[in-house]
Amino acid sequence: MKNGSGSKVVVVAGASAGVGRATVRAFARRGCSVGLIARGTEGLEAAASEVRREGARAVAVAADVADADAMERAADQIERELGPIDVWVNVAMTTVYAPVAEITPAEYKRATEVTHLGYVYGTMAALRRMRPRNRGTIVQVGSALSYRAIPLQAPYCGAKFAIRGFTDALRSELLHDRSGIHITMVQMPALNTPQFNWGRNKLPMRPQPVPPIFQPEVAADAIVFASTARMREVWVGASAFKAILANKIAPWLLDRYLARFGYRSQMSAEPASKDAPDNLFKPIEGDFGAHGRFDAQALPSADMRSPVLPNWFVTGGAMIGLFYLMRTLLKGQSRAAPRLQ
Repeated sequence: MKNGSGSKVVVVAGASAGVGRATVRAFARRGCSVGLIARGTEGLEAAASEVRREGARAVAVAADVADADAMERAADQIERELGPIDVWVNVAMTTVYAPVAEITPAEYKRATEVTHLGYVYGTMAALRRMRPRNRGTIVQVGSALSYRAIPLQAPYCGAKFAIRGFTDALRSELLHDRSGIHITMVQMPALNTPQFNWGRNKLPMRPQPVPPIFQPEVAADAIVFASTARMREVWVGASAFKAILANKIAPWLLDRYLARFGYRSQMSAEPASKDAPDNLFKPIEGDFGAHGRFDAQALPSADMRSPVLPNWFVTGGAMIGLFYLMRTLLKGQSRAAPRLQ
């Protein structure tokens, strides 16, 4: 669907870095006009400049996605300057890496406000504009962790579970109304983004994504695909696919696996700095781009799947994954999880 200027208008909430930054670039390369929303002004303006270098139009709005009124004003400004919004992408996040016992109520509340309510407020702003036109697509950037939670990331996992519940409820409402608006969720694997540099960290070591790790461009390509594919969900990468399906069949086994190996796999060999800045309550100024510090390990491509598959395929794939998981548990080839004091 085109607006009056002849190009799609795409909004990316969480546009200044990581997956959001890669997504902005991907849509700009396809000639889309892009509305960019983020807190940090330097990264936001740098991302908007990249859009313009591709010959596309850009409007950058500094706003906190956890502020519903600010999101409404941002959507108004983008439509005034670019035209009717065709696609809205929610991707903003912040988190705390720590056991639940070490997270304060204020920290948990803030992570939830950004990573869950930011999606809710963005979706509401998009719907207010899409409903009168009876068209548009909303893309929720999810994770395999919206199906299978892992230790040390309770705020992030809880928010992703909540996003999935919110999205499923809204999808049913749109179907009930016979709405032309489409909502979809993209479940991502581990990604090489600055998230692991600036999330609040209370672990003894610097955090890392659980391998295999993929480049943020993999996520961006999946988001662009989801914006037109009209699928209920898109699962990205075999690791996400296996984690989701294995959890559906034997969550108790994954509980025990993660209790044993889930700590070590999320901690790098680098000691954490107690003075490291984080973006939980305010942005870290600077232009951090799309990539994190794991370029040497990150994979440049991944398969994309719809969860609508034959039952025999789903069951067989999950059972194979569980077999290897159980074998790893029994052999104990990895080191046991360190205890955090």
